[in-house]
Amino acid sequence: MPKAKDVIGFAQDKKAVMVDLKFMDFLGLWQHFTIPIAELTEAVFDEGLGFDGSSIRGWMPIHASDMLVVPDTETGTMDPFMKDPTLSLICNIVDPITKEPYSRDPRFVAQKAEKYLKATGIGDVAYFGPEAEFFIFDGVSYDTGVNHGSYRIESREGQWETGSPTVVSYDGKTSGTRPNLGYKPRYKEGYFPVAPIDSQQDLRTEMCRVMEQVGILVERQHHEVATAGQAEIDIRFDSLTKTADKLLWFKYIVKNVALRNGKTVTFMPKPLFGDNGSGMHTHQSVWKGGKPLFAGEGYAGLSQTALYYMGGVLKHARALAAICNPTTNSYKRLVPGFEAPVNLAYSSRNRSAAIRIPMYSPSPKAKRMEFRSPDPSCNPYLAFSAMLMAGLDGIENRVDPGEPLDKDIYGLSPEQLKDVPKMPGSLEEALNELKKDHAFLLKGDVFTEDVIEAWIENKVERELNPVRLRPTPTEFALYFDI
Repeated sequence: MPKAKDVIGFAQDKKAVMVDLKFMDFLGLWQHFTIPIAELTEAVFDEGLGFDGSSIRGWMPIHASDMLVVPDTETGTMDPFMKDPTLSLICNIVDPITKEPYSRDPRFVAQKAEKYLKATGIGDVAYFGPEAEFFIFDGVSYDTGVNHGSYRIESREGQWETGSPTVVSYDGKTSGTRPNLGYKPRYKEGYFPVAPIDSQQDLRTEMCRVMEQVGILVERQHHEVATAGQAEIDIRFDSLTKTADKLLWFKYIVKNVALRNGKTVTFMPKPLFGDNGSGMHTHQSVWKGGKPLFAGEGYAGLSQTALYYMGGVLKHARALAAICNPTTNSYKRLVPGFEAPVNLAYSSRNRSAAIRIPMYSPSPKAKRMEFRSPDPSCNPYLAFSAMLMAGLDGIENRVDPGEPLDKDIYGLSPEQLKDVPKMPGSLEEALNELKKDHAFLLKGDVFTEDVIEAWIENKVERELNPVRLRPTPTEFALYFDI
């Protein structure tokens, strides 16, 4: 691990004039404040810097709001977007009175999950590889009030624009309208035609190059299935906390590169009606002593350990949904009868199962499981930790994942699927599942009762209630004239 003086020396070598201190709020949005480089002393890495946490979502009320950020020396890198050279550091949150890590700091939860894995003796590192999908739009507008509610998405690529003689230009250089030149991905046919149908190749490449500047290894980038600029950039797997750190950089970079090119990005799971939503298929495996534990002689080349791990994830999947699919919009994607993985089963190669075992390589090092239900609206520190805890619970209790479902689930009738468990159909249902099933998260004090209760309370009050209390335009279309 780099020492504090090494980080300061790195900043000086890069001629940094400012230091940006980044940390995670409870629900999953990066926060920051910035100090001059002269304020970054070696003592800051031990003692931290104070700030007011009362306005951070999901944290303590104002009467107990003083917090400390303590920079992690392993996370120092130059911010690629700041006008003046700026060192970026990811921070942990510490209570200024007790000097203990703050229990609602999501990064602390992730660190405890990794510590618990080692304490079990099962393994010493859990690797995660998320495939976060997102949309690149030309513009978006939305508004809601007592007597109105609306949203509108603009996209030169949108299939709905084929009948427009002109389209609005959002290339960051010109304004107004220009002729409609066609070449728009048809619904569910965006995977993956070449240019000019894929109009965002250069933009995604720019995103990849910026990711490489901050140490993220990119494996591939491509247009995704949906019309209107759905995209995917795959990054190399890493250990749990480091991957969560990288996913936050990923979102930060994607959004800022899009913005400087006159476009906008959303990680909403389901921004478009009638086309594919955005998931975050999450590859995961456990290793010990430099050796993969998921490779073996069982089904699809898996070990018994891997099968038990999958059994735990499937057993707790309905509770995991409250953390891995944590928005009301998540359940616009997780709808039975479409392509989303709502059926809790596993399979090799079959992408219609909630868990897939990739078969690209026979190498034991490549053996892993892919949980396909999560989406990119999640807080990655909490989501990865929860998935690991479910898998470890499966190993510890030898949970049988059942028989594989090696056929197209979506071709089966409801009667044929009646015995296959399914993901929850709403955020409310998922939160109720978490209330009933969270003992596995409390092992090793990884999650706490306070964290679980605060998560449920914030989701109900900040998201669930505001959505279910408001009428929608579709309800007016259905019911105004009854």
